[in-house]
Amino acid sequence: MLVASDKTEDAALVKKLLDTEFGKVCTSTDPDQTAADFDRNRPDVLVLAFDSIEKSERHNLGLYRHSATIHVQPHRTIVLCGKEEVQRAFRLCREGIFDDYVLFWPMTHDAPRLPMSVHLALRELAGLAARAPSAEEFAAQARRLATLEELLSQQMARGEEHIESVGRAVAGANEDAGAAFDAFSQRLEGDELPERVGSVEGLRREIGRLKSEAIDAPLHSLSESVQPLARWAGEFREATAPHMESVRALNALAGEIKPTVLVVDDDAFQRKIIGSILEGKNRRLLFAASGIEALSIVRETRPDLILMDVMLPGIDGVEVLRTIKAVPRLAGIPVVMTTGRSEKDIVMKSLKAGASGFLVKPLARDALLARVREALPGS
Repeated sequence: MLVASDKTEDAALVKKLLDTEFGKVCTSTDPDQTAADFDRNRPDVLVLAFDSIEKSERHNLGLYRHSATIHVQPHRTIVLCGKEEVQRAFRLCREGIFDDYVLFWPMTHDAPRLPMSVHLALRELAGLAARAPSAEEFAAQARRLATLEELLSQQMARGEEHIESVGRAVAGANEDAGAAFDAFSQRLEGDELPERVGSVEGLRREIGRLKSEAIDAPLHSLSESVQPLARWAGEFREATAPHMESVRALNALAGEIKPTVLVVDDDAFQRKIIGSILEGKNRRLLFAASGIEALSIVRETRPDLILMDVMLPGIDGVEVLRTIKAVPRLAGIPVVMTTGRSEKDIVMKSLKAGASGFLVKPLARDALLARVREALPGS
């Protein structure tokens, strides 16, 4: 774990308290090495031992801006506070900026409170590491499987059409060949051949035999060879029917798990407007008022779609977008940027960073819903 502070003596005090319970406790007190210390130690628990919440917020913001590993390193952040800042610490933890707070300044008789918070944080991380795939992850895969039935049906129908086409072609070839030989026989009977032959009847028999042996039999054999393919198509459809039932059942279960949309906007009124447009549409809505809060939510709950304002306090939306796209586990999440400014430079930066779309405020209801449907088919 890592104890961060701007005062060496405070960091040493907290480290000494934690050393009795935990094996490896490091400190970070140089403001120029904040990100480097985190990246080098990759802590499971980060303790912010500053003498004010404001300093802790600034430190946390700097980490999210400059650290190369904070977005991929599972960890919990515990902030220490004084009694006059308890409400603010509570609010920031509720908003997801920090994970927990401990009333620490000045130290009270409840000194074990901090080690207990660390134990709980480590226990939670261990549970997350050992967890099975989430229902949301299963649902996402099931939605993809839902297209399998339609795809297989289309391919089978196309295959049957090809087989029928081959059968028709074979029958047509047989008919054409027979007609050609019949015409030849008629010309022979009418003495219309360029040269006379000695025995017309004998020649007719020879041609008939030639037709039967050289054309009818092979074409009949070829026609018969097509029949197993047709039977195979029917058998394949029957064999896959139970699997398709499983796919339909799995998709029905997936339908009970609503896709998650994360709305990121520092304007409470805008969040309310977007929420009113999207609510009740078989979607689960999450909201964040800042870039750090959004990253915290994304780290814990992988949303299916993010609607993110460009202008955010602390870390702007484009920077948050770059951070998300830099993490392989999160890179596939579609992110639609929203802004009241439609300058070309902002649009280009957003698209270059990996945005899947762009909406200009005030948001038009139909345009917003169209973007959401495009990113979440069937929602």
